Amino acid sequence: MPDPMMYQQDDFVVLEPNHDEQFLTAAELLAKLKLVLSQNQQQLPQELHQFDSIDAQAKYLMDTSCELVLEPGQYLQWYAVRLEK
Repeated sequence: MPDPMMYQQDDFVVLEPNHDEQFLTAAELLAKLKLVLSQNQQQLPQELHQFDSIDAQAKYLMDTSCELVLEPGQYLQWYAVRLEK
């Protein structure tokens, strides 16, 4: 039986063009997604139009995706990582 810790998503590495990689907590990633979504409502993928709020869009992305492509060369990618202390 797999260890439940394998499915925890507490930390993420975030990749963006022309930026260094960032390590963010789940709350920080959610805030970043909300910011990006609020600034790019006209360029969102069709699947996000079904949600009536930016909060719902951001939560959906965190739960189902690891990339948001806004236009060619402009994207945000995130991957769950396990940071050991």
